[in-house]
Amino acid sequence: MKLTELMDKSLVDIDLNGSSKNEVLDEMIEKLDQSGALKSKRKFRKTIEKREKEGSTGIGFKVAIPHGKSKAVTSPKVAFGLSRTGVDWNSVDGEPARLVFMIAVPEESAGNEHLKILQMLSIKLMDEQFRTELLQVQTVDEAYELLDQIG
Repeated sequence: MKLTELMDKSLVDIDLNGSSKNEVLDEMIEKLDQSGALKSKRKFRKTIEKREKEGSTGIGFKVAIPHGKSKAVTSPKVAFGLSRTGVDWNSVDGEPARLVFMIAVPEESAGNEHLKILQMLSIKLMDEQFRTELLQVQTVDEAYELLDQIG
């Protein structure tokens, strides 16, 4: 499986406006909703909030991967957002998150699907050069081309 099988260019935002974690979560949930991936933004938001309370999804290296399994999700999707300034995500290394990947998986088909997606992302995001390139993209097409390498 490739990451780009779970997304399209409409789920890529290279200029997130939010200055807080909540604002960024709202922006990304809106993208997922517009793509038809959600039955209920409110229910999916609650799932994401619950997961964040269990522990920050800020994994360090300027990366956050908020994720949730929910009945409010119609099909597995991943949204990507780039924050030019960074957002406090209570990351393990204290760094603001700039690369945000939101994973949405239907509860029924969940199984280990979200774990496979997380693993796929984590492996590629350990590559410092890849993260640097992603931080420097200037267009959605550039970002999508890089994201197509994940998987």
